Amino acid sequence: FNVSTFIAGLGIGGVAIALATQAILGDTFNSFAIALDKPFEVGDFVVIDLLQGVVEHIGLKSTRVRASSGELLVFSNSDLTKSRIRNFKRMEQRRVSFTVRIAYETPGVKLKRLLELVKGAVEGVADTRFERAYLQSFGDVSYVFDASYFVTKPDYAVYASVQQAINMNLQAALVGEGIQIALPSGAPASLG
Repeated sequence: FNVSTFIAGLGIGGVAIALATQAILGDTFNSFAIALDKPFEVGDFVVIDLLQGVVEHIGLKSTRVRASSGELLVFSNSDLTKSRIRNFKRMEQRRVSFTVRIAYETPGVKLKRLLELVKGAVEGVADTRFERAYLQSFGDVSYVFDASYFVTKPDYAVYASVQQAINMNLQAALVGEGIQIALPSGAPASLG
């Protein structure tokens, strides 16, 4: 029995086993990092790169996320600790920006009034805090107004309801003032 061949075989086998278990041990170590640091927990809505969903399980090797479209996404814990993770469940409020394009035919008095109408449309909805509205630029076919506000509750369903209510309020206010939204062709759009 040749002992040197046996020892060389153990050395090569040991290297092969070490390489094979390196990824598993890395994922296991990173599961402890996730458990200690808690960048997310089961039930959190997260966005990882271009994928998003609700965390269902955090294991020793991988983390499972249920995508918004229904499929199960499985991430190795090593990949997660290297990724930029956006955790929406820990959001305290949601900032929303939108633009309104107004026809160039609109008189200056009505343009100044538009800023008040946007502010009123936002402040007329619960769970909001108005930030600003201003004439951002002169576009190719219209004046471009920028506005932003905060939804004071992080829940997406609240945001969607708030955005709809603001859009409806603003549409009614624009019709009431006779202010026309501009179409890409430059022709004013009728809101009424």
